[in-house]
Amino acid sequence: MQAIPSRKALTHERILETAARAIRRAGFNGVGVADIMKEAGLTHGGFYAHFASRDALLTEALEHAGNQNANHMGKGIVRRQTDGATPLRALVEAYLSERHLTGVENGCAVAALVSEMPRQAPEVRAVGAQRVRSLVALVERSLPPGADNTAAAAIASQMVGAMQLARALGDNAEGKALLAANRNALLAQYDTTSQT
Repeated sequence: MQAIPSRKALTHERILETAARAIRRAGFNGVGVADIMKEAGLTHGGFYAHFASRDALLTEALEHAGNQNANHMGKGIVRRQTDGATPLRALVEAYLSERHLTGVENGCAVAALVSEMPRQAPEVRAVGAQRVRSLVALVERSLPPGADNTAAAAIASQMVGAMQLARALGDNAEGKALLAANRNALLAQYDTTSQT
């Protein structure tokens, strides 16, 4: 029998959920504790009952965002595979999709925050580095058997960079064309076993 979460645990989860969306939307420095607590429907004074510091919140929120995205991507890959896509095609098409382009709040934390990670506190940087490693590992697991696993880092880098550039161009024909070009290039180079 599964234990029912306490009120404090539910509130903590609500703060994390709100913070995970907020940092992906506005960046680490784009939101403050008061903003997050207000968006979560809580008072600023209750923050320290859950977190020792703002950096502790950012660390947990980044981890939460990464886990959410990994779960979401994993489910999407499985769905696309049932339609006949290889794991790599499913991953590349989901990651470099128009839905991900516009879904910053719920998308990949690495694509949303990687340029800010080096300027964060050590504990936030450590979680950021782990999120990058997790993305590379996801790509590596998606490669066909016998593939050169060193390609995983290059593929992950191209996906993240393409998403960042497309978002810089905007949700328009130019941004969407950049995503399509990268999808096509990655799949032509690394996914030679599946049909388009």
